Parts: sequence; C-alpha cells; structure tokens
Amino acid sequence: MPSQLWPYITPGIPDELFENLPGIPLSQRELRLLLISQLRLQPNSVLWDIGAGTGTIPVEVGLLCPQGRVIAVERDEEVANLIKRNCDRFELKNVEVIEGSAPECLEKIKLAPQRVCIEGGKAIQAIFQAVWHYLPPSGRVVATAANLESLYAISQSFSQLRAINIEVVQSAVNRLETRGFSQTFVAADPIFILSGEKLD
Repeated sequence: MPSQLWPYITPGIPDELFENLPGIPLSQRELRLLLISQLRLQPNSVLWDIGAGTGTIPVEVGLLCPQGRVIAVERDEEVANLIKRNCDRFELKNVEVIEGSAPECLEKIKLAPQRVCIEGGKAIQAIFQAVWHYLPPSGRVVATAANLESLYAISQSFSQLRAINIEVVQSAVNRLETRGFSQTFVAADPIFILSGEKLD
C-alpha cells in the first residue's frame, strides 16, 4: 500500500528518503531489491527481520505486503527508535519493532514467521538454529554476508540444518555519481545474499 512519501506499488525506495544515523547500516536500494526478491513474499507473509538496522527492509516489505506483518529485531535502543521513525515516515501500521539481542529475544515474538531475513548478528549460527525452530516447513531464510567469516558461517548453518533450494547471489552494483565537474560510476560494496528453505 503506497504512502504519501512513496506513492508507488513498486519497491526500490531511494536511500535519501530514509532517516539514518552515522555508522548504522543502510541497505542500498539495489541490494534491497535483490534481497526482497529472494524472500518470495506473499500478500500476508509474516517476516522476521533480524538486525534490521535503519529499517529499510521492514519499510519496503511493510508497503509491499499490507496484509502481512513485519517484526524488526534490533538490539540497540537508539537504532530501534530509528526504525520506528522510518516506519512512521511511511505511515506503516504493520511493522513491530522488538528491542533485544537475537537469539535470546526471539521468544518474545508472538507471531511465527514464514520468512526470516538475517542482516546481522555476531551469533549468526545460534540465530539460525533458533529461527529454524520457529519456521514452518517450506519457510524461507535469507541472509546477507559482507565478509568471508559471515559467508562461511551462513553456508555452514544451511548445511547443518539440511536446508533445501539454496541459492547464493553476489551483488555487483555501480551507481552514477557526480564528482566535481564529471559524472562517474561508483561501485557499491558487494554482498552475498544466501537463501534456503526448511525441509517439509
């Protein structure tokens, strides 16, 4: 459902429409689109977004799935409040922000997920084990890795949990930017997006 700030049904909200804080990750628009495509959302999907950062994914999914619910998990109070402010900017009522560290705080969530997005967390393998417990058969997990250690931990977790339909995509995005008097292409930091499903 479109908002006044983004009156379109297509995802891909420009980064500058989000409020942000220095040092807090913001998933760039093109990477967000790749990640959302891997979630395979339905109109009424329940999504847990763990390590929600600025809240770009909860906002995009909240707008895409007005009958669905998004649970954004963030451990830092200031960042959790940032997510709430971004949801308010886009007039969203179907996003709930849970402040706490995963996986310990996940037991507070009353709605079981059909989709889980893992965008961060030091205890990545423990988070995987915990969300797998809540996920129904054919439920889907999408996780991002910006470094080799995270890539290995996520790959190992999918293997240990016997996930099926595993996909791995690495982004390669260049944006046109003005530098002085010329326009040049600037590469966004590449990330890996890994997805897999729980066996029936």
